[in-house]
Amino acid sequence: MRHIFFSFLLLFWLIFVPRNTLAAEYKPESAQSLDSGLLSASKSFYKSASLLVQQQINLIARIEQALSQPDANRMRAVRGQLTIQVKATEGFLKYQYNSPKALCTPTDSSTRLPNSQLTVEQIQIYCSLYASNSKLSNLAPLLDRLLSRRGELALVRELPLVSGERQSDPVLSIALTQYPNLGKPAIPFSTSEPIPPSPPQIIGRTAKTAIANYVTPRQPAIAAPAEALTTLETALQLLATAQAAFPPDIKFNDPRETLTKLDRFAYDLDPQEPQIYAKFLTSPNTGIFRVLPHTAYNRPLNTLQNRLQPSVSDRYPFPSLGEAKGGFTPSLALVMVGDNFQLKQQGLDYNFMVNVGDIPLEKLDAKLQVISPQTRDFFLNYQPPKQLEALEVEQRRFVTGKNQQFNHQVILAAAKSELNRTYLVRSLQFQLPEMIVSGQPLTPTQRRHLDQLQQIHSSDIIFAFRPVRRRSDGSYTVLWRILNQLPAPQIEDLENYVKY
Repeated sequence: MRHIFFSFLLLFWLIFVPRNTLAAEYKPESAQSLDSGLLSASKSFYKSASLLVQQQINLIARIEQALSQPDANRMRAVRGQLTIQVKATEGFLKYQYNSPKALCTPTDSSTRLPNSQLTVEQIQIYCSLYASNSKLSNLAPLLDRLLSRRGELALVRELPLVSGERQSDPVLSIALTQYPNLGKPAIPFSTSEPIPPSPPQIIGRTAKTAIANYVTPRQPAIAAPAEALTTLETALQLLATAQAAFPPDIKFNDPRETLTKLDRFAYDLDPQEPQIYAKFLTSPNTGIFRVLPHTAYNRPLNTLQNRLQPSVSDRYPFPSLGEAKGGFTPSLALVMVGDNFQLKQQGLDYNFMVNVGDIPLEKLDAKLQVISPQTRDFFLNYQPPKQLEALEVEQRRFVTGKNQQFNHQVILAAAKSELNRTYLVRSLQFQLPEMIVSGQPLTPTQRRHLDQLQQIHSSDIIFAFRPVRRRSDGSYTVLWRILNQLPAPQIEDLENYVKY
């Protein structure tokens, strides 16, 4: 009787229990092994493919840098890395499918997956990686040509001109400068310039050089071949298509973005700093600026640099203190020289500054009422000379502090740096005519327009700045404010320095 009861119970269970439940409870061991193998193969594919994609992105960034650098060793390095990367990618592609060309160039949609166990997303990655690898392999002959002729970088012959350069000026070849000291005693290494930045320019007379007949060597001008840049950009676009097909948890790093962030970290303000002082910056004629050590703007000693590459001052220009007029814009070219704040000077530019103590910038006005009477009178009543030679003498007085009789005190063009102190500055800037600066005789055409050629642009500005943060590299974050714009100074004897 008991057996009959269990037989009916079993029959009832088989009828009413869903079939899919039974199927879920029982699965052949071979099917479970197959699913596990496919999952493992998929993970292996994404891991290997993502590594190759990231390596290609990094290699493209290194090639771009090598194409614009005068160091031939960089080019040799990326040429070898290119060969290794191309071979590694080809090995991966053939391991996944024996004929990449057949898989990535089908005749119709029905042949899109010929005997391939790759998913649609994996095929997108596969084919994008195949196309970008083909593009990069085409760079090999070009890099070989650039490294030909004993390592000379024969990059570009038609180059854009830089300031002061003429079309007839020769372009230095890398072969001549690659090993300039081979067989000669080593040059002592130095990490900083031995002389102050921007020494005063001598105008109106001939100055002696440190070495007789010495000509300052011109840095090489290197422009990357357009075909190479186009190939690299196309490869990056193909890799972007591959990245879009990866699972969301797989991330990639862009060396360009990383380099930009590091560059800003080294030379620019932190993103939150303008927000912290947003209330102050809403006032007119105010700004915030990072004051860098003067060495940041100087070329490292005993090194070659591509003069076509933007410098630090090009990437992070000094704040403007007024509107541009005739190509002249007064600027706040403030730098750190040792422990002192100092303005970079050129030509006849000069300035003087004073630490006026812990006075908020908001309390200063055009009449400098909160400043001591002695300092206020000097800053407001000082009159610059109107003769060129007297201006040069005045410039040296404020730089050296010698022969000063200004209210029985010495006022310099630099001041000791202190946090949370306000510095008052009067800056005089001049843009001299090119015929005065160059000292070249006038042509007959220029003589007919002598009055126009002798016109100068200048500015005389009183402003204040206040350092609010100091970094470990010696740079400062400063707030600045323009207090007064005085009449533009003039030079009355420029005609005496014109060569006919």
